[in-house]
Amino acid sequence: MSHLSTTTIMFAYLLKRLLEMIPTLIGITVISFFIIQLAPGKPTDVLADLNPKMTPEARERLEKYYNLDKPIHVQYWMWLKRVVKLDFGDSFSTDRRPVWTKIKERLSITILINSLALFLIFIIAIPIGVSSAVRPYSVYDKITTIVVFIGFAIPTFWLALLLMILFGVNLHWLPISGLKSMGYEGFSAFGKIWDKVNHLILPVTLEAFGGLAGLSRYMRSNMLEVIRQDYIMTARAKGLPETKVIYKHALRNALLPVITILGLSIPGLIGGSVIFENIFGIPGMGQLFYQAVMMRDYPVIMGILTIGAILTLVGNLLADIGYTLADPRIRAK
Repeated sequence: MSHLSTTTIMFAYLLKRLLEMIPTLIGITVISFFIIQLAPGKPTDVLADLNPKMTPEARERLEKYYNLDKPIHVQYWMWLKRVVKLDFGDSFSTDRRPVWTKIKERLSITILINSLALFLIFIIAIPIGVSSAVRPYSVYDKITTIVVFIGFAIPTFWLALLLMILFGVNLHWLPISGLKSMGYEGFSAFGKIWDKVNHLILPVTLEAFGGLAGLSRYMRSNMLEVIRQDYIMTARAKGLPETKVIYKHALRNALLPVITILGLSIPGLIGGSVIFENIFGIPGMGQLFYQAVMMRDYPVIMGILTIGAILTLVGNLLADIGYTLADPRIRAK
């Protein structure tokens, strides 16, 4: 197959996947929009509670101003027409700022934490899984299995509080809130970097903690299956060094399903951001989402859910691209 035809097939595959993402994204927004409306109360209830002088007439005017007096399907259609123009509307909160402006200020922080967590999962879970598969049912394998599953069973929010008490309150080794220390502006360039690194250690570690167990066990299972294949036995029979057999022949094939798993782990990380960003006081999308839910700020909630859905779909698309690059047979499907 020529290089041109391969490129054409790959382009056709990507175009097909992109077109499939559109109805998926619309479906996600429809379900999210209608579920939000099922929650008890309205945004005007929050505003009315903050103002004891709010009259029923003023509440009615507010509902008309926010278009809350219209049927749900009409509200969704109005929202969708704005989103097509990349306009998520204005927040219902008292600042009345554009939703995209509020999300843009925090999006990079959430992406940074989730990217570092994915990287940490990758560099720790894969070596654990491979080393356990190479020595199955050994003492090392049993110890790692027990440790990993104990870690998987521990609630991460509870572990976060314990680590905050240990490293932040008792030992004073790591900061436990925010992304910057007091006096940050007066630090040197290296001092600013080191300060941010210290603030990210606990949230990134805990964000990755939940994914380590599943991925390491999945990697172990894949490696065990690959190691038993005939071509691995043939490679060993030819006298190839064991390290070359494991890390050149077996590992590459065992990694194929892991690529997909990493793509599918993005939604869990984004969901975990809501918990950890609130625990550690990090001004990211997760914290903004929690505040929006508490204030019933529908535009901000829908904006964050839409951005999260897009990031999830893009992550899955990148995983599919990596899978097709590793296994060309998928392109023809």
